[in-house]
Amino acid sequence: MASINSARILILATHGYERSELRKPLEQLKAKGADVKIVSLQKEPIKSWDEKNWGDTVDVDLTVADARVEEFDALVIPGGQINPDILRADEKAVKLVKDFVASGKVVAAVCHGPWLLVEAGAVRGRRVTSYPSIKTDVVNAGGQWEDSQVVTDQGIITSRNPGDLDAFVAKFVEEVEEGKHQRRAA
Repeated sequence: MASINSARILILATHGYERSELRKPLEQLKAKGADVKIVSLQKEPIKSWDEKNWGDTVDVDLTVADARVEEFDALVIPGGQINPDILRADEKAVKLVKDFVASGKVVAAVCHGPWLLVEAGAVRGRRVTSYPSIKTDVVNAGGQWEDSQVVTDQGIITSRNPGDLDAFVAKFVEEVEEGKHQRRAA
């Protein structure tokens, strides 16, 4: 069992992440004492999407190529339309998600973030939620989609939108403190 105040968390994002879906987990998890790192395709600041326009940036701590699953306790994938669409087209980003899923460590995705779970083959036979516009993608990938604030299936956590973030982070903390999850292969 890991305590959140000693957990090492990785947030996978690139340009176009939904600002609140990265910032809120980042800030809340850091406030609880977690060591949170931002991982992206390149080691340069990435720009957020904030409602209807580009927003501020966040610094990147390491690249996907340098990220090692064994060095972290959990993975968070923020949404936004642009961010996960770019990441799901990158082989190294998809492999990182696959490796986290295979490890049994907590993986959490919000809004359009489950697109990466779809690409990684991680939703088949699992209960999942997402932003409603990608419901068909989740179902076509074998996921059991439901319209709920937070859905957890064997340590894989999904939520629908920024309005779900407090519940999303609370469930994330709970699952991290439970530790690794035994799960069937995706």
